[in-house]
Formats: sequence, structure tokens, C-alpha cells
Amino acid sequence: MVKSEYYFAQQSEPNMSKRTSAVLPDEIDPSRLPRHIAIICDGNGRWARERGMPRLLGHHQGYQSVREIVRSASDFGIGALTLYAFSTENWSRPKDETDGLMSLFIEGAKRELMELHSNNVRMMFSGDLTTLPKALQDELARHIELTRANTGLVLNICLNYGSRDEILRATKRAAALVLSGEISVDEITADVFSDGLYTAGLPDPDLLVRTAGDMRISNYLLWQIAYAEIVVVETRWPDFRTPQLVDTLREFQRRDRRYGGVVNVRGAAKS
Repeated sequence: MVKSEYYFAQQSEPNMSKRTSAVLPDEIDPSRLPRHIAIICDGNGRWARERGMPRLLGHHQGYQSVREIVRSASDFGIGALTLYAFSTENWSRPKDETDGLMSLFIEGAKRELMELHSNNVRMMFSGDLTTLPKALQDELARHIELTRANTGLVLNICLNYGSRDEILRATKRAAALVLSGEISVDEITADVFSDGLYTAGLPDPDLLVRTAGDMRISNYLLWQIAYAEIVVVETRWPDFRTPQLVDTLREFQRRDRRYGGVVNVRGAAKS
């Protein structure tokens, strides 16, 4: 099995403060960027298998994509970035893979915290964190606390996350508010319901990207993506870097977002 400590020791990338910032191409309108991008980071295992490597090496390579996409999203002025890192269903994978992923998450969290903080990134985590390894829970708590007051990119990592479970959780919260007399049934609004989701406080995603070509949502942000533009790319997540992110922004800006109406967000009438 690949050891995370060995893998991280081999990395020689400069930290965020010593790198060249990513720059948006001229044809991308900075005033029309998505406020919130959500990504289903898929294809790590297939990327590794196609190269005759253990699946865990694909996850390690995918970690480098996370680093670059976070950096570029921050540089581009994106408000929030949500990444689907580990679902509730992923526990069904072989134990050596899930153990390796937990080790990768712990070591990656330790490695990145100070760089994220120094670049004004605020950390959030969505999912049932209580069943994660204690060492990982401690690292996530450190990220949340240290970056709480940061005002730049909000980086939301979905760990042990499932959208159906999240919706049930929000429903139970709303029911408890009614039973306690704090609100009436008629006062359960979309905003009240959204406050019970893990993503409370974030705008809904404007853009959902899925890598590796599969045409499904995979129990991800089912409530939040009601009006998101969906872009599916064939690129495996370990190969998804800044040029591919720019391509999705280009596609997003080609879309006519009408939210079920007949006038787009820029006010042009539609027939």
C-alpha cells in the first residue's frame, strides 16, 4: 500500500505564496463568474487502472488536482468551491483503499492548513464527520477554527457525505422546530429548510462539474443544485487542472440561465 507520508515527502511543489497566480483568459467575463462551483471529483481509480497503478495512487494524484483547482478558484475570485471527496457509499470500497484515503485526508489537511489560511481561504466541511477517524476530526476542527474569520474563497469539502441523509437531517430539524413551538408548519420556508443543510450560509451552486464522463448526480447536493448549470467532462479528476477549469467557466458563460422563466439573467428577452 502507498504510504501517505512517503508520498508527501516526494512533493516539491512551491507553496501558494511562492507561485505565479492563475489569470483568467480575456474571453472570460469576470463579472459573470459562478459564485459557487461544485465538483464531483470522479475518475481517480480509473486513472490509476489505465496506467497499471494501484487505485490509491490515483487518489494521491487527484490530491494534486485539488491543490491546483483551489488555488485557481481563489485567484479567479470564485466565492465558494465545494468538492465531493468521500461519500457515505464509499465505505463499501476495499478497506485498504478507505484506510488509505483517510490517511491521505489527514496528511493533506496537516500539510495545507497554513497555506490555506495565509491565502484567506475559509474552510467548511459537509457530511457526518462524527464517524471519521478521530485524528481526521481533530484536523478538520483545526481548519474550521483557524480560518473562521477569513474572507476569501470558501472551500467546502464533502466528507462522509450523502445528499439524501442531509435532506433527512434538515427535515428532522424543521420538524423539531415545529414541535418545540419555535415556528409553525406554515413558516417552514425554503430558507428555513436550507438553514438545516450542511451548506447553510453558502449560495446554491451556479455550476456543477462532473469529471470522468458519468452522467449522474451520485447523491450530491440534490437540494442545492436545483438551478445549477451542469457540465460533464471526460477528463479524469487527476488530469483536471486549471485549463480544464477555465473550459468549464467558458461553457458556463455560454449558457442562458433563465431559472424556468423566459428572460435570461442579463435581461435579454427570449422567444
